[in-house]
Amino acid sequence: MPDESGSGAAPPVKTAKQLEKEAKKAAEKAAKLEKFKAKQQQQQEKAAKAKDGEEAKPAKKEKVKKEEKVAAEYKSDTKPGQKKDTKCPLPDAYSPKYVEAAWYSWWEKSGFFKPEYGRKNIKDVPKEGVFMMVIPPPNVTGKLHLGHALTNSVEDAITRYQRMCGKMSLWNPGCDHAGIATQVVVEKKLAREQNISRHDLGRDKFVEKVWEWKEDYGGRIYNQLRSLGSSVDWDRACFTMDPKMVKAVTEAFVRLHEDGTIYRSNRLVNWSCSLRSAISDIEVDKVDLAGRTLMSVPGYKDKIEFGVIVSFAYKVEGGSEEDEIVVATTRLETMLGDTAVAVHPEDPRYKHLHGKFVKHPFVDRKLPIVQDTMVERDFGTGAVKITPAHDPNDYECGKRNNLKFINIFTDEGLVTEGCGKFSGMKRFDARKAVQEELAKLGLYRETKDNPMVVPVCSRSKDIVEPIIKPQWYVKCDDMAKKAMEAVESGELKIIPDSHKKTWNYWMEGMRDWCISRQLWWGHRIPAYRVTVKGKTSEEEVWVSGRTEAEAKAKAVAQLKVKEGDIVLEQDPDVLDTWFSSGLFPFSIFGWPDNTDELDVFYPGTLLETGHDIIFFWVARMVFFGQKLLGKLPFKTVFLHAMVRDAHGRKMSKSLGNTIDPMDVIFGISLEDLHKTLYNSNLDPREIEKAKAGQRQDYPNGIPECGTDALRFALCAYTAQGRDINLDVLRVQGYRFFCNKLWNATKFALMYLGSDYRPEKGLVQKLIQNKMSSSKADDAFRPLPGKESLCSDAGLQMLNGIVQGTPYLSGTQPTTTDLEAFNHLGESPSYWKHQALTKWFHRINAMSAAEKKSLPKGKGLINQAPSPLAPKDRWILSRLSHAVDACHQGFLAYNFPQATTALYNFWLYELCDVYLEYLKPIFQGNDAGAILTARHVLYTCLDCGLRLISPFMPFISEELYQRLPRWSAQEPPSIMVTPFPKVEDYTFRNLEVEDEVKFVQKVAGVVRSTRADYNLPNKTKTELYLRVFCQNSAEILRKYGSAIETLATCSKVEVTDSPPAGCAILTVSDKVSAHLNLKGLIDPSKEKEKLEKKKVALVAQIDKLKKLTEVKDGKMPEEVRKNNEEKLAQSLIEVDRLADAMAVLATL
Repeated sequence: MPDESGSGAAPPVKTAKQLEKEAKKAAEKAAKLEKFKAKQQQQQEKAAKAKDGEEAKPAKKEKVKKEEKVAAEYKSDTKPGQKKDTKCPLPDAYSPKYVEAAWYSWWEKSGFFKPEYGRKNIKDVPKEGVFMMVIPPPNVTGKLHLGHALTNSVEDAITRYQRMCGKMSLWNPGCDHAGIATQVVVEKKLAREQNISRHDLGRDKFVEKVWEWKEDYGGRIYNQLRSLGSSVDWDRACFTMDPKMVKAVTEAFVRLHEDGTIYRSNRLVNWSCSLRSAISDIEVDKVDLAGRTLMSVPGYKDKIEFGVIVSFAYKVEGGSEEDEIVVATTRLETMLGDTAVAVHPEDPRYKHLHGKFVKHPFVDRKLPIVQDTMVERDFGTGAVKITPAHDPNDYECGKRNNLKFINIFTDEGLVTEGCGKFSGMKRFDARKAVQEELAKLGLYRETKDNPMVVPVCSRSKDIVEPIIKPQWYVKCDDMAKKAMEAVESGELKIIPDSHKKTWNYWMEGMRDWCISRQLWWGHRIPAYRVTVKGKTSEEEVWVSGRTEAEAKAKAVAQLKVKEGDIVLEQDPDVLDTWFSSGLFPFSIFGWPDNTDELDVFYPGTLLETGHDIIFFWVARMVFFGQKLLGKLPFKTVFLHAMVRDAHGRKMSKSLGNTIDPMDVIFGISLEDLHKTLYNSNLDPREIEKAKAGQRQDYPNGIPECGTDALRFALCAYTAQGRDINLDVLRVQGYRFFCNKLWNATKFALMYLGSDYRPEKGLVQKLIQNKMSSSKADDAFRPLPGKESLCSDAGLQMLNGIVQGTPYLSGTQPTTTDLEAFNHLGESPSYWKHQALTKWFHRINAMSAAEKKSLPKGKGLINQAPSPLAPKDRWILSRLSHAVDACHQGFLAYNFPQATTALYNFWLYELCDVYLEYLKPIFQGNDAGAILTARHVLYTCLDCGLRLISPFMPFISEELYQRLPRWSAQEPPSIMVTPFPKVEDYTFRNLEVEDEVKFVQKVAGVVRSTRADYNLPNKTKTELYLRVFCQNSAEILRKYGSAIETLATCSKVEVTDSPPAGCAILTVSDKVSAHLNLKGLIDPSKEKEKLEKKKVALVAQIDKLKKLTEVKDGKMPEEVRKNNEEKLAQSLIEVDRLADAMAVLATL
């Protein structure tokens, strides 16, 4: 303990030589005492263990169950919106639950997601410009699925990158009112809970119920987006039925109706009899059938037959009994609406029937035999029944040949009046009845299997029926032409390029768009049917208006009658949901009003979405933007791929391969996965099939992966133009990657120490070898507090200082030494901190008077950093590459380029190589080298976390908040901290990278050989390198210490005469490595082990060879490839075993 006595006469002042001698003696004495105590303690522990072993002998058979580690959880009392407590120590291991707690509400409350953050207002646009993107608004009824997770992971990464690059960034959220889906959900709820229908309530009351449901459940999808870390500006969230959106929809309809773009027409539509509404093409699922299939149809007890084609005969009017034309159909019930039979004009079989008629067997109707080139002569009988009111091709044929259009189905799917005994039947009951009657009349010919596509309503699962209805349409040809020109000119960029062909295909064949929906929930069409009191008119008159008063004024002007004689009836239909979605990029900013937001944020920068809605949403936004504002709504469209399962299959509930992103984030057991199937619409047989699929893919359930791992995996998968085969195990691999980031930062913080303060520009100076002597004011730094000083990092720091200079402030002792001495209280370990122990005893040997007379210290002397070592330059070069790759990846929307560079940098370069290289540096005594290592390591961590932050926002924030900052003026969060700029990291050094690649190859060969002989890491080997190239020899000498660390060697020597008895390893044609194994292994035992291993491998090779000989078609391609890879690997291992045994023979 320090001698603090101050009594008695002052002893004679000792010389520096005497003090040094005494300090040395005291240090040696303390070291011997420390060694003795350690040995004593070791013997005591050994004796205690032996005693415990004897006492525990009878109970040896009982196996002690290994205690399972419980993942850490954040339990500090942080209220929502408050900053997370980062003063508490980091948990031992990465835990998603711990890391992802508390951050999001703080980000949101702090306003980091808002474009105004750090600015006066939105007109205060920075020089970097504006980035604006709208979210593809999910349905209000929706539940987050992997498609949403992919979309939001990619879009959030882009937004965070742009925000960190300094742009005023707005990612605008929103939610779609989802007309059909929402109405169905609420109707089912009313039926289930109150046993009533919407018709029992009436329109207004029903709409009120929908709004109530929306308020109760509509926020779920937003909360799920929050759980993904989406940095959208929630204050600007828009629902497509909000008042400002209603205003925009009304304005758009009226303007387009006034200029003739919107018109009313009687045409074929996709009709859902269950919903009693027209539906859009995107709401029709095309189900492929290979042949006869029984399908469940809503409203029918028994399954209905599809996938067959039925042939029957029409008798020719005025002909003999044999004169008939046989036709075939997959929808036999539609023959009740037939108005013609078509044949090819050049078909010789039917030329004698041109101009004649056939008789309908069930109704009083003659059907003309018409000539039309649409008929394929070689298909079937070459004659086709024509039902213009219920088939798209027949509709066109009917128009060409001026045929009657007879609608035979009601809105509910019943056969209409005028169809004889079939009237009033359900359409598929009529199908069966028609066939029976045809058979009775001798007109039925045959039924055959027929591959076909059945249109199914995605909402109701009903079979879609083409029906003629008067509806509102948008004229699309001119808008499609302009949209195509925008892509061809490059004004609108579509990424990947492969989708340009799809774009042009849709634009060239663009049909007018039916926008009427026979629903109650949605934007009611602002069009009114006009009648005049006391007058009737064959033609309907329709006007549109922003208000009923405006519509009435239009009607008065058009019909030139008094206002009092006008009667208006508003169309009961609502607009297709895609109509309001098409206005989304500008309606959210208050259009048609000229707002500041519209001025700043329109047109947007980017639209990112799935390629499956390129026509249904993307094209319509382009149409409306160009038509109504004269500007494209965005400059670039990036279309991501679709998510499939690990086997490349489409996600399907019946296969059991659908994945809820929340289950990947939080984990789920197999049992709970099975339970999710019972909440779906699957029948019992499909549930069992789905459970089998789940057991195959997730035998142990889905492990907890966390949000960061899921986001990173999805972005890493998005190779442009390819579908994503998502393997949950790969997501788990990125969760392990998070653990690497965690451990690397923990390691760094331990060696940086709490007193470390990074010096801006130091690394750049070291790179350029431009270190100058410090100014007097910068020569010292304050002494840290007691707790920091007594930590491992603090002791190491002090040890580093007194290695280069006798005292903490320089060549003479000062009060700084005394203060540090008092903080320590006792001598540090001699074996760990030799220089510091000697310093401690120097101060301890001083008298009270000497201590009292010490001059005032200026603090700890600033140690000059050592020049950069080759490994420092290498890791900085790789960091520079990562910065460049990330920028290139983001700018080209090539996210795998960025994620691969980050993964390689953190895992294979920083963790596997550089941190291992640093361990002996930090455990050594070279203060200058330690200081340089700290700055390089800090630079890597600071930059690396900022680079990965857009992909992994939670873990990057958690770790970044623990790092020391460059200055007190740094931004409060990593998400508003500048993204690393390429020009600030011009450290690329390809020469050093090639050198290290060469060195790593040497180390890799040695490590593989050590593994072959089962050498543990604590057993170090001597390595002798025989080099046949002067340049290679110089490189290996330069990196000798690094090879020692990476290859776990006690000695590395470049020599022409390696000792005998070494294992000789070929590195390249220029280098052979000689590994001294004498005394480290028992050759006979090792040979026995290798022989056993070889026998097992040969057996495996024989088995794999037989499997690879299995004929094509009898084994899945994926399994075949897997077996071939295993075989190749096994053959390589056998060769290596042979080499290892040859070496053993020489020992």
